[in-house]
Amino acid sequence: MEREIEIAPSILAADFARLGEQVKEAEAAGADRIHIDVMDGMFVPNITMGPVVVKALRKVTDLPLDVHLMIERPERYLEAFAEAGADIITVHVEASVHLHRTLTEIHRLGLKAGVALNPHTPPEMVREVIEYVDVILAMTVNPGFSGQSFIHSTLPKIGELRRMLNACCGGRDLAVDGGIDPATAVLAISRGANVLVAGDAIFRRSVGIARAIQELRGAQRIAARQTA
Repeated sequence: MEREIEIAPSILAADFARLGEQVKEAEAAGADRIHIDVMDGMFVPNITMGPVVVKALRKVTDLPLDVHLMIERPERYLEAFAEAGADIITVHVEASVHLHRTLTEIHRLGLKAGVALNPHTPPEMVREVIEYVDVILAMTVNPGFSGQSFIHSTLPKIGELRRMLNACCGGRDLAVDGGIDPATAVLAISRGANVLVAGDAIFRRSVGIARAIQELRGAQRIAARQTA
C-alpha cells in the first residue's frame, strides 16, 4: 500500500451512445488509464469491441489505453491493437499457448505487456513469465460480463501474486478486475493490488463519474487504517 493506487475505468459498463464523452469525463475526474475489454464470443461468452473502438478512443483521450484481450489466440491481433493506439495489451494465460513469445511480441511493438488470470487459475501459472510482464491482472469474477459480484476466494491469490512480484520485480503493477467497488477495493488493496479496474462502480453510479472515482480512491486510506 506504499504506492498510490491507479483507477482504470472499464468502458464495458459505459454508455456507448456517449462513450467519448464519458471517457473524457473520467479523464477529467482523475482516472489513470482506460480499460478496454475485448471479447470474441469463444474464450468468453460475449462479443464486444475491437481495434476500431481503440482507434476512436485514442482521438479523445491522452490516458493510457489498457486493452484486455479476452480472446483465443490473442497473438493474432497484437499488431492491429498496437496500430490502433493501445498502450498496454493484456492477454490471458489460459488463452495463449506460447505465452513468452506473445509477451515479447507485445514489447517488440513498443507496448507494455500484461498477463491475466481467471479466478480458478493458480498464481503458479505466471511464475515462468513474471519477469516479462509489466502488469498482472487478477480476475475477481469470471470474465465475460460486467456487473458481476466479487469472488472473495480470489483474495489469497491476490496476496500471493503481490509476494511473487515483490520477490522478482516489485515495481510492477498488480491489477484487479471484477466486482470492484469502494468496499471490495479495500480488500484488494489490503492484499497488494495497486490498480483498480471498475466498470459499474464508475459509469453506473447515481453519484456520477467524478464522485465514484473519488470514492474508489478513498479505499486506499481505509485499507491503510485497517492495517496500521
